[in-house]
Amino acid sequence: MNKPLDNLDVISDGIRLELIAQDNAREKALPLSREVIRMSGQAIRAIHRHEFETARRSLETGRRLLDEASAQLSSCAALPNTHFIWDAEKEFAEAGITLALVTGEAIPTPNALGVNHAAYLNGMAEGASELRRFLLDSLRKGDFSRGEELLEAMDDIYNVLITMDFPDSLTGGLRRTTDALRGVLEKTRSDLTLSIQQKRLEDRLDNLGKI
Repeated sequence: MNKPLDNLDVISDGIRLELIAQDNAREKALPLSREVIRMSGQAIRAIHRHEFETARRSLETGRRLLDEASAQLSSCAALPNTHFIWDAEKEFAEAGITLALVTGEAIPTPNALGVNHAAYLNGMAEGASELRRFLLDSLRKGDFSRGEELLEAMDDIYNVLITMDFPDSLTGGLRRTTDALRGVLEKTRSDLTLSIQQKRLEDRLDNLGKI
């Protein structure tokens, strides 16, 4: 007659092997995710220095690392505590979208970036916020050529994001990120308006001085 615990060792051994596999996958994916975040940060810095090819190379490296990290976790679909991969995807999406916005290219899709939708939307919001820094840097250099274009891009992204009215559990806290973007957008609109008005005034004074 079988006893209730006759198969306890078999069950516990199976669980132990699964947990070992999950732990190994996590330990391999975690440093890769950190490198993705670092590469994404390097790409953002290169974008603000107008070193776009350097940014592209950093993104290419980041994409390879992100694919490798995702592959490590793919065999452990139920693995808990893997928010780090979501963070890496968000940072990678931010860098990729920012590069596209700054260079005037079509923004990459979530599939093209290899990220999930929640990470993509949050990355898009933060990418739009990065445009503020790029725009203000251009204004400080006396370049007003793309100010309104970049502000319009920020506005368009915000108008899309506010339609994503879903629970935070689905969107990764997108509502908070979108609220932050709204503040950045309004400050940028104000700064650009004041800069344009000041430039027009300076141009009028210069013209008067030439008369």
